[in-house]
Amino acid sequence: MCPMNSWNEGIANAIAYIEENLTQELDIAKIAENAYMSSFYFQKIFYALCGVTVGEYIRSRRLTLAAQELGCTDIRVLDVALKYGYDSPDSFNRAFTRFHGLSPSAAREKGRMLHSFAPLKIKLILEGGTMLEYKIVEKEQFTVMGKARRFNMETSYKEIPAFWEEHMKSDLHPAICGMYGVCIDSNGKEFEYLIADNYIPWEDIPEGCETRVIPAGTWAVFPCCGALPEALQRVNSEIWSEWLPSCKTYTLAGNYNIEMYAPPSSEEGVTYSEIWIPVKKA
Repeated sequence: MCPMNSWNEGIANAIAYIEENLTQELDIAKIAENAYMSSFYFQKIFYALCGVTVGEYIRSRRLTLAAQELGCTDIRVLDVALKYGYDSPDSFNRAFTRFHGLSPSAAREKGRMLHSFAPLKIKLILEGGTMLEYKIVEKEQFTVMGKARRFNMETSYKEIPAFWEEHMKSDLHPAICGMYGVCIDSNGKEFEYLIADNYIPWEDIPEGCETRVIPAGTWAVFPCCGALPEALQRVNSEIWSEWLPSCKTYTLAGNYNIEMYAPPSSEEGVTYSEIWIPVKKA
């Protein structure tokens, strides 16, 4: 795991590796290795810091370079498509048109407006201190029960809210209130997400539900007060971009994290929630 004082260096190394290999097959595990961290946490941190997923960044950079080559060389569209990782001219044409607003062949015409996505550069900027509350707690092993679904890291930011909306309308909602949102790494590209409650051993497990054991360990717990999802997203961003990079005492532990949701407040629009990150002594 990346030492906290090497945080920016690690992300910068990963971006440099991507840039050097845009015409090669890129594997998320190898990219994360250059950042000295797991694929699971690298993708979360990259999105929090950069505002785009790793896959979106790679696609945007490749399509930027593809347009530049089409505009200043006689290279065939098929060869450009293959060079930047597209299996067919059709898939390349669709991606290129979505990104640039015109077809690859039209990009050859002089004077056509194209989009350019510049390489990211990580800079350490000293800003006014942010007051972020947290507490370090030891928790015994516990078991959660809930509805599980696997998500791709690239699309989970849109799909998980839809998963919650679906659950709130389902027959399972009375049985599973949704005290937790549990992320558990699967293979670095996908992860399992559970809408869950505490498991009560003497009660039946509803059909369609599963249990997962959360190991005993040390957790950094961050309170979030305010309307969801804005409050949760704000604190999440501050954890990855400010608290963890500056923390000298703890480093990331297991490849999982938890959102905890308290019952709704009587005050309209005010919700209390927490983000739990597993940590260990640095």
